[in-house]
Amino acid sequence: MAEILVNPQTAPLDQPVEARVVGLEPGQTITVQLSTGERASHAVFDADDHGVVDLTRHAPVEGSYRGVDPMGLFWSLERTGGKPGPTVLSVEGVGDRVLDRLAVPEGVERQEVRENGLVGTLFAPEDDGGDLPGVIVLSGSEGGLHETDAALLAAHGFVTFALGYFGLPGLPEHLVDVPLEYFGKAIDHLSERAGEIGVVGGSRGGELALLVGSTYSQVKAVVSVVGSGVVTQAIGPGANLLQKLSYEAASWTLKGEPLPYLPYEIGDELRTRIVNDEPVPLRLAFSTEDGVPEDTEVPVERIAGGVLLISSGQDDGWPSTELSDVALRRLKDHDHPFAHEHVVYPEAGHLIAGPPHRPATEVTYPGPGVTFSGGGTPQATAHARADAWKRTVEFLREQLGT
Repeated sequence: MAEILVNPQTAPLDQPVEARVVGLEPGQTITVQLSTGERASHAVFDADDHGVVDLTRHAPVEGSYRGVDPMGLFWSLERTGGKPGPTVLSVEGVGDRVLDRLAVPEGVERQEVRENGLVGTLFAPEDDGGDLPGVIVLSGSEGGLHETDAALLAAHGFVTFALGYFGLPGLPEHLVDVPLEYFGKAIDHLSERAGEIGVVGGSRGGELALLVGSTYSQVKAVVSVVGSGVVTQAIGPGANLLQKLSYEAASWTLKGEPLPYLPYEIGDELRTRIVNDEPVPLRLAFSTEDGVPEDTEVPVERIAGGVLLISSGQDDGWPSTELSDVALRRLKDHDHPFAHEHVVYPEAGHLIAGPPHRPATEVTYPGPGVTFSGGGTPQATAHARADAWKRTVEFLREQLGT
């Protein structure tokens, strides 16, 4: 009798799943479906000579993804218009399995922080003993808190601090004149609970992670995913994208002084795409062809620990490869004594930060009065996201100790 075998059925979101269908007739064709209610994917397989379909070894003959890909059904999920529901793996005529994909892993405790002007959430393994390393997790230009990232990282042996810095009650409304001293307070707060401190951020959060590491010697590891070794202009108030980009101000301040920044360049192609309601590659607003002013470069050589730079070769969000290369150059020029590396995924787009195995089929995403283009292909972006997450965890363990 045919049945579906899934291991594990309950696991954190960043843990891969092994799925097999056994007891089939050799050569039998089946369709394996995955549904979350609001999203669905499918793949058609022919059973092997043993009557088995193994998603870790077999490629579908057709479906939502191509090639052997154990998590293909997960990243290739597409919107159905339905309502969110349980995650169900099913095969018609065989049965189904309900999967419990945990945003907060079992054994991880959550604690809100609203003190000393800080807005964030701490996550830690139960009974951590107080000697685990700490990691500050920063959001990007969307603001808010990246709690899922922090919760999943905590399960790998860290005390994590999902830290907000704008766009939440008690914080600046916009990414304008955010004082770096705020992050110094966050480091002090986390140091009361943890050992060595690292900082992780994606996109504008990657720029910020490098800045924080360059400013505070307590930081012993920095991971910047599709980030920037160049300080860039503020994202100001405004009803639409052009208004926000036209707001001339610094993103960050130190000792009350605005940090010099690379200004946006609002050219004809950018304006045309906005006017025509076409997907907007925001990378058009960043010009690095003539180099960047030296005073806008992040002094990453001051970071008292390892630096991992991760970029995408088809990043439409901004030129993360070029912007991160600035940081790599400075590290090399100063013979940085700690581990440093720049990993580039040639076919991936902007959306590679954060935990893996999430839907990657949407290569555009909403912006202020526009639709942004993320770039890259869904498969390359999904695979890059999984590899970047794995590298991030391993790098933090190596640099901070667990």
